Amino acid sequence: METLIRKYSEIGMSDLPTVGGKNASLGEMHRALAPEGVNIPEGFVVTATAFKKYLEENNLIQPIQDILKSLDRINYKNLPEVGMKIRNLIKAGEFSAALIDQISRFYKELGKNKDIPVAVRSSATAEDLPDASFAGQHESYLNITGIDSLLQAVKNCFASLYTNRAIKYREDKGFDHNQVFISVGIQQMIRADMACSGIAFTLEPESGHRNVIHISGVWGLGESIVQGNIDPDEFILLKPGLEKGKYAILQKKLGDKNFKMVFTKDQKETGIVAVDTEPQKRNEFVLTDEQLLELGRWCLKIEKHYKKPMDIEWAIDGISGKIYIIQARPETVHSAKKDRTFTEYHIQKKTEEIVSGNAVGRQIAIGKARILKSPSEIEKIKPGEILVTENTSPDWDPVLKKTAAIITNRGGRTSHAAIVARELGVPAITGTHEATKKIKDGDLVSVSCAEGSIGHVYKGAIEFSEKNIDFGKLKLPSTEVKFILSDPERAFSLSLYPNNGVGLLRMEFIITHMVRIHPMALVNFNKIQDKKTTAEIEEITRNYTDKKEFFVDKLAEGLALIAGAFYPKEVILRLSDFKSNEYANLIGGSEFEPKEENPMLGLRGAARYYHPLYREGFKLECEAIKKLRDVMGLDNVKIMVPFCRTVKEGKRVLELLHENGLARHHNGLEVYMMVEIPSNVIRASEFVKLFDGFSIGSNDLTQLILGVDRDSEMLAGEFSESDPAVLEMIASVIKTATNARKKIGLCGQAPSDSPDFANFLVQCGINSISFNPDVLLSGIKNLLKGEEEKERMKMFVKS
Repeated sequence: METLIRKYSEIGMSDLPTVGGKNASLGEMHRALAPEGVNIPEGFVVTATAFKKYLEENNLIQPIQDILKSLDRINYKNLPEVGMKIRNLIKAGEFSAALIDQISRFYKELGKNKDIPVAVRSSATAEDLPDASFAGQHESYLNITGIDSLLQAVKNCFASLYTNRAIKYREDKGFDHNQVFISVGIQQMIRADMACSGIAFTLEPESGHRNVIHISGVWGLGESIVQGNIDPDEFILLKPGLEKGKYAILQKKLGDKNFKMVFTKDQKETGIVAVDTEPQKRNEFVLTDEQLLELGRWCLKIEKHYKKPMDIEWAIDGISGKIYIIQARPETVHSAKKDRTFTEYHIQKKTEEIVSGNAVGRQIAIGKARILKSPSEIEKIKPGEILVTENTSPDWDPVLKKTAAIITNRGGRTSHAAIVARELGVPAITGTHEATKKIKDGDLVSVSCAEGSIGHVYKGAIEFSEKNIDFGKLKLPSTEVKFILSDPERAFSLSLYPNNGVGLLRMEFIITHMVRIHPMALVNFNKIQDKKTTAEIEEITRNYTDKKEFFVDKLAEGLALIAGAFYPKEVILRLSDFKSNEYANLIGGSEFEPKEENPMLGLRGAARYYHPLYREGFKLECEAIKKLRDVMGLDNVKIMVPFCRTVKEGKRVLELLHENGLARHHNGLEVYMMVEIPSNVIRASEFVKLFDGFSIGSNDLTQLILGVDRDSEMLAGEFSESDPAVLEMIASVIKTATNARKKIGLCGQAPSDSPDFANFLVQCGINSISFNPDVLLSGIKNLLKGEEEKERMKMFVKS
């Protein structure tokens, strides 16, 4: 008897022509990765050979061809009718006795003679088109129990080769319908409806960053993620940390998860219904840290086996509690990019914001908004207009191909709308909740995904500029080029620019935007007098019994995203450098900060860390950094002490760092110092004995040398880093540091604005210069010119 069915354990990627990409991948993992501990559901495949025989035995080939001849290939107006006719024709056919016998036998074997629930999934294949992608074109059926139901589900999968969207996809690609076939995978049903499920990418889906794994998950069945019906939990894991056995979770972001998809007997068609999520479950992450790390390690194994970034579906079985890999396929958007050309967008003038949501892509688009309720309204939208809708599914694909941008009420970064937007190269904003209410049909709107992870929809046309950059042709200078960074949301995309790391990571932005609460208000929570402040802190920290842990976790998370994005390049983290008036602006801060006449020269920098007013707050900063380096494995992080007035103060801070578990040189920790006070230059020969490196803070140093308030408009003309007094001080400290074989860099705007200043620094022998992201490229150009000048001078001296 001809074998029309094969077990997953018997197939691999070499069998793709007869079992399709989805089934071939499952078989490959079953054979190669199950022995390494990766759980893959047991199952078997009804091959494409069986499908071909089914068409032949029921004399369906010619009738299908005849129906396809009637297809309107200009406007596709009769596509629904043509598709329905073919599907009904296939469903009306009869299985051969041989095929029924084999399916029955393998089903009984899978269930050990019991009628177990199974997942029945389509897997299309084209013998002569190995690179064709049929994801989302065909049907799957879940929780199918009993041989009769199974046979009907297999027949429905056969018929789904001719869904409307599958027919249109093949027409668009120019594929011959007669050369595309379908196989059907039958898997042990993983009861995610009783637990959770989701998607994992072995790269960062927006930037394509290869050093991380992005995981999203929801309670119940994963269809709600793909369909964009729900905001999932999102997690980012660092691959090198996983490989070292560290706590490699860079970020955990709680999604809404206000409902979940579960099985029900009341829904005849799909057997799936949406139910409200229990209130306490909404505030819980779907995965524990242990489950996250295990899933992350499995994703790493899958990627290493296939030797390419992967798009993976996972689920937890609510009965056994085990994690399973349901599917794995190559990631197609970023993997396909061969060049290193980037487009930078800069907004020059914003208008009023209408809505915001999850940013997908990094582009900006302007066009007329078109609100559609279903893909059948495709004629309402013109090419270049912006789609606004509740959410999308594969049926929307023909509509999406016409749009300049996509805006949905629901969905996360891995929803159908987000995935297709990346493939099409258009911006999308998902999870806006109320776009269809707040945006009016026909209005001109601007869609901006160029401002970080939050996307914004603005009224009318905003003013912006764009610049194409070919990084493949950009040469880095010998002087190290680093970033000045503070915003974690931009870290992954910026890390792909030519750079040597981060020369100044400002902690203050993360404290202001992610922590928001004064650390001493968390240390002394029970002493806060203001009831409104107490209530606000209670709400923000509601998931924490120890409120101090909130500060440590949130600060560590923000820092980890930047340190992880640039790993293993060095990231120099400046300890907090708020002034007292800035600290007072944090929630609860006014009760713990002194009122100073001149905060610029007051309780800031090194002096603050050991002062009784802040010593316990500094301890929390140290705990976050210790977690970053020792627990998460981000040993590329170095510490930098700001505004250190005296050598005695430097020694005192080093002792305090040691007390708080951050001893210099322990576990490779290096401690740098900012050079921003004249005393730092005058006493440089003593400071080099204490610290491993230095960074010149040219703004503060200039104002303190010249006695000019850098914020004063009246004295703006007197403030200049190129003043001879400033240049002499900078040259002096560079010489002292290099003579002591200590690294020294500079953080500031001047080297990007002034080629002469950049040339001066190069001639002095500075090791590195750190730039704000918007001027990095002009800074590189200035340094290259300076180094060329230095070489010319050398040649001149030799001659």
